[in-house]
Formats: sequence, structure tokens, C-alpha cells
Amino acid sequence: MLIRYLILALFGICAGFFVAGGVFTVLISVGLVPRFAGKSHTADKIFLYEEMVVFGVLLGILFSIFHEALPIGSWIVKHGIINAHTWKLIGNVILCFYGFFAGVFEGCLALAIAEMLDSIPIFARRISFRKGLGIAILVVAVGKLAGSLLYFANQVYLFGG
Repeated sequence: MLIRYLILALFGICAGFFVAGGVFTVLISVGLVPRFAGKSHTADKIFLYEEMVVFGVLLGILFSIFHEALPIGSWIVKHGIINAHTWKLIGNVILCFYGFFAGVFEGCLALAIAEMLDSIPIFARRISFRKGLGIAILVVAVGKLAGSLLYFANQVYLFGG
């Protein structure tokens, strides 16, 4: 039985390394971090940005996999540091900030990939779309936002449909 768990752990770790390598390869090939540094005129801090991306991925993995082993909220409430109602409010605020920044990052990554492929200008030329391209992109983004809000408001993620 122990050998099965060890083999499963080995395969899981190897698969995790492959997925992480793929994600970092996409981020490097798209050039998202240098672009952020260039746009914000903080190119001298590019290594800090790259380290924060790696730290964020590792922290996300830690909390995703070991969420039951790291019950931070229950520990804080149990020791009387903060009461349960306040902790729930703080947790919701943290989730809002995380969701906002994760959405901004995902949107920038998607736009960087689209720009790298030059798919939007090619598509616009093929359908003879000359004016209003910015409005069309904004409408697509608003539609994605509305769809995401409906998805989470109706808790589709709990039932799958």
C-alpha cells in the first residue's frame, strides 16, 4: 500500500513540474512580465516581478492542494485573534482582491497571446472590419464579465451545468 502512495506521489510531482514548466514557458514566450515592467517604467525591478510570479504560483499550489491541512481561518478564530464574523468579512475582501488581480493577469495574458499571434488584426482585415474594433473588444470583455458573474451567481461550478 505504501509503494502505491509513493508511486502516486512521484507521478503527481512529475506532472506538476511539467504543468508548471508549461505555464512558465508560456509566460516567458509571451513576454508578459517584461511588458508590465516596461509599461510601468520599473524595468530595474524585473527580477522582483519574476520572483513574485513564482512565489504566487507556489503559494497558490500550497493553498490549493493543502487547504484542509492549512486551516488558517479556523486557527485564527479558535485562538480568539479575530471573531468569526470579522474573519469572514476579511476573507471576502481578500477573495475580492485576489479575484480582481487574477482577472487582470488572466486578461493581460490572453491579450498578450492574441497580440503575439496577431489574430485580432488578421481577423479584422478578413472581415473588412475597419472602424469600431476597440468597441468590439470592449463588448467581448463585458460579455465575458457578464458570463462569469452569472456563472458564479448561479453557482454553476457546484453542479456543472
